[in-house]
Amino acid sequence: MLISRRQKPRSQSISNGEGARSPLITFLPQSPLLCANPRSNPNPSRSSALWKRSGGRSRGWRWIATLLRSCASATKPSSYSDDEIDSMKGLFKSKPRTPADVVRHTRELLVFVDLNGNVSSAKRDEKMIELSKNIREMKSILYGSGDAEPVAEACSQLTQEFFRENTFRLLIICLPKLSLETRKDATQVVANLQRQQVHSRLIASEYLEANKDLLDILVLGYEDMDIALFYGSMLRECIRHQSIARYVLESEHMKKFFDYIQLPNFDIASDASATFKELMTRHKGTVADFLTKNYDWFFPEFNQRLLSSTNYITRRQAIKLLGDILLDRSNSVVMMRYVSSKDNLMILMNLLRETSKNIQMEAFHVFKLFVANRNKPPEIVTILVTNKSKILRLLDGFKPDKEDPQFEADKEQVISEISALNS
Repeated sequence: MLISRRQKPRSQSISNGEGARSPLITFLPQSPLLCANPRSNPNPSRSSALWKRSGGRSRGWRWIATLLRSCASATKPSSYSDDEIDSMKGLFKSKPRTPADVVRHTRELLVFVDLNGNVSSAKRDEKMIELSKNIREMKSILYGSGDAEPVAEACSQLTQEFFRENTFRLLIICLPKLSLETRKDATQVVANLQRQQVHSRLIASEYLEANKDLLDILVLGYEDMDIALFYGSMLRECIRHQSIARYVLESEHMKKFFDYIQLPNFDIASDASATFKELMTRHKGTVADFLTKNYDWFFPEFNQRLLSSTNYITRRQAIKLLGDILLDRSNSVVMMRYVSSKDNLMILMNLLRETSKNIQMEAFHVFKLFVANRNKPPEIVTILVTNKSKILRLLDGFKPDKEDPQFEADKEQVISEISALNS
């Protein structure tokens, strides 16, 4: 069908399935692809011939199809080499993030999580995924990845930016809102940062000294089963710094550890016990000062709550820790005071009668201090003389699982000392 110049183009239509008919073509736009006018066509040579042959008039569907094939071949994109493609891709590559950039982005995400922690939304989920990736990236920078060792300069940049503002505080506050795996990664990041030195300075220690309230949050974390182990691990790393350990020792939190160690949850109780031991053994001078100042409440609490506990694990860990404390030279003054108490001696003699060989052996190492004391108070001598036969019979049956010459020598010395006592 040909369309004359005086006739308007008819609209051809197709059925839409509902009885109505929609127009298929109502007009031909004046675009380079559909226009046969050589003045507006990108390939005028071929289109001009078609235009002339058609007499400037449209020749129906066959003519349109021919025109479209002509325009399509004229506008077909040229091919590029692989090198050219790679070069163009390089123009759009994002600049690699520095360790400081990672920390700053992490801080922004933590602020968002802190403000929108209880809001469930697609945006929040997206932010949480980004946060997890960032924390994992910080871990890779600090520990290295695969066979690659950590780069000192990158670690230094990360450490400075991490403690420059409140990233550490935000991480601790937001930890309960993170996923389990992200909590693990965050705990490892915090642990590593406590050891990082920048220009021979422990920036983590300086930051914690100015933000000691964070230690309160970490200690009280033992009261939350979901985060207790993560906060406990962070706390142990923080008290590597002597000033921070002193703060915890001198705080009211120390009394709480006697409760935490006896929590019904075994994992949390064991973790609290490990932190308690770290506090009482790592910084010897600080511990000696603490015990000297706090002897009157600390050891009665230790004896009653731990050594006399009905829990076997608690008693075993407590008697071993007591031996570590009293046998340390830094605590010699405290040791002399402890072994001069008849109440303490009675507790140790009861532990010697335990059915557990492990507890018996640990109790023996403390008991021998009472016997070796050259200035025994009269009440100590009285107790030892009164129970001489029982003690000697008990010690005679003491045999370690493995041959231990030092133990045998100590046992013979104790037996000799007790045998020589007279009423």
